[in-house]
Amino acid sequence: MKQIGFYFDQTRCTGCYTCSVACKDWYDIDAGEENWMRITAIEKGEFPNLFMAYLAMACNHCVDPSCVKVCPANAIAKRETDGIVVVEQEKCIGKKECGAKCLKACSWDSPQFGSAENAKMRKCNLCVERLDQGKQTICVDACPMYALDVDTMEVLQSKYGSIVQAEGFLYNDKIKPSVIFKPKLYE
Repeated sequence: MKQIGFYFDQTRCTGCYTCSVACKDWYDIDAGEENWMRITAIEKGEFPNLFMAYLAMACNHCVDPSCVKVCPANAIAKRETDGIVVVEQEKCIGKKECGAKCLKACSWDSPQFGSAENAKMRKCNLCVERLDQGKQTICVDACPMYALDVDTMEVLQSKYGSIVQAEGFLYNDKIKPSVIFKPKLYE
């Protein structure tokens, strides 16, 4: 099975949030906490030797996703054709009913819930409708710094190498997130 994943160049990201805003706009996500592409600022050091990096994180579409295993309604599935982890909204019973088990199981807080009392889980779906049409994801298209790419892991590894660690990211070898980095190193 081929596995589609993300490449993130931490040396190019300026923390502009364009990828995150483009995602919210494309999927008509209300302003607020629900955010499928999250940007984290990493600050280290002391003046005058300061270090700043950003980490853009969406769902990592893991090879062995923990969220799929814990969903009591079987609302989360991994597509066999490309490894993308998707949510079937009509099956999701909501955060109040299940206690947001998927969010608790995810190492990166990828499952997102709106503000409604029993909101259903939503998350990055790697713009499956765009990929299925031969287009790139909206976050990749929007990034002005060309810090993101989405493709099969095989193609990403041939283009960018196979580094799975970056500032602010802890790789989990049990679930194998489908992500490759060009890390910005703190020296």
